Formats: sequence, structure tokens, C-alpha cells
Amino acid sequence: MPTTEYAATFALVDTDGDGRISAQELASLMHNLGDECTEEQAAEVVRSMDGDGDSRISLEEFARYMARNRA
Repeated sequence: MPTTEYAATFALVDTDGDGRISAQELASLMHNLGDECTEEQAAEVVRSMDGDGDSRISLEEFARYMARNRA
């Protein structure tokens, strides 16, 4: 799965630069975009994208999800 197409977007959300997106990072992004997303809602989104069960989204998981859900 090519991930380079989504790497820049992923990096914007991965604010601590650890290579994984946490529910807290996702909730923070949503708040910055004006959304009333709670951390629990963000955790649900992370769980839906998390393929390896570590409660974080890797670039590969992010790219896989984005490729599957293109409009």
C-alpha cells in the first residue's frame, strides 16, 4: 500500500511526531477545525481505523482507510 500520498496529511495530525495518531491528537485537530468532537468520539474513530489493536493509527493504517473511503 503506497503511503506517500497521505504522508503530509498524516504528519499534520501526528503532532508529537511519534509516527502514530492518538485519539487525543485527532480530537485536537477536530477542535482546531471547529468540530465539537469529544475524545471518546475520536477514540471510536481511532478504533475503527486501528488494524493492529495498539489504540493508535499508523501511517499505513491511515493510508489504507483513506484509500478505501475515497469519494
